[in-house]
Amino acid sequence: MKNLSEETFRKISAIMYDTVGLSFNDSKRPLISSRLSGRIERIGLGSFEDYLAVLEDQSQAAEFQMAVDLLTTNETYFLREPKHYELLAQHLVARKDKSPLSIWSAASSFGDEAYSTAMLLSELQQKGQIGEDWSILGTDISHRVLLSAKEAIYPEDRLRQVSPEQMKRYCLRGEGPASGQVLMQDKVRSRVQFGQLNLTRDFSGLGPFDVVFLRNVLIYFDPPTKVDVVDRVLATLRPGGLFFMGTAEGRVNCRTHLTSIAPGAYRKTEGVR
Repeated sequence: MKNLSEETFRKISAIMYDTVGLSFNDSKRPLISSRLSGRIERIGLGSFEDYLAVLEDQSQAAEFQMAVDLLTTNETYFLREPKHYELLAQHLVARKDKSPLSIWSAASSFGDEAYSTAMLLSELQQKGQIGEDWSILGTDISHRVLLSAKEAIYPEDRLRQVSPEQMKRYCLRGEGPASGQVLMQDKVRSRVQFGQLNLTRDFSGLGPFDVVFLRNVLIYFDPPTKVDVVDRVLATLRPGGLFFMGTAEGRVNCRTHLTSIAPGAYRKTEGVR
């Protein structure tokens, strides 16, 4: 199969931006080529140009979603950036208000982040440090990763930062053909709901949330879209709530007032909506 030409790369990039808001600059051309080439061969097409025609065909919505899935899947694992979970625990324990607690994992991918958070909250609840009424929403643009998140089965290596005690309490290790895999227990899974959501589209009905994770997704957006997405996400966060971004992403110049409390961790200023 021929290499991905500059013209076809730009057309695929334009479709992704216009349809779902994903931004791919010239440096992402190798990524698009490597992520899509296997799929093109698998469905029996001969070139990137043939695949472009499929993406342009509005009757091929399922294949378009597959392309989005392939282009947005990132490495993830449990308790990524552990300092964020330490700050979250401190914040929740210090809450004077024991009202229902709602957390949003806004780019939840395979669910590692949402279930990591659920394990933490389960521990705090068992210690009597938070109430029993709490829930977690995980959303992502990728239908494929959401299906995987709902199954809640993971390679054991993805839980390498989870303590042995947490593994015993919240996970089931596979045996025989399932050796090396881990299933999250129902008491964790039941606390997490997953749904498909495009962050560049309207989601004004969501929330309000006490904590929002928006980590390792802004890399897919151009600067104006980043600001718009962050401000609309922050509109769902209660004043005083915590907001987490990937530490490598840097701070976005959003319009919402935030107080930095650690790398990638912010508190929404009280009284600002």
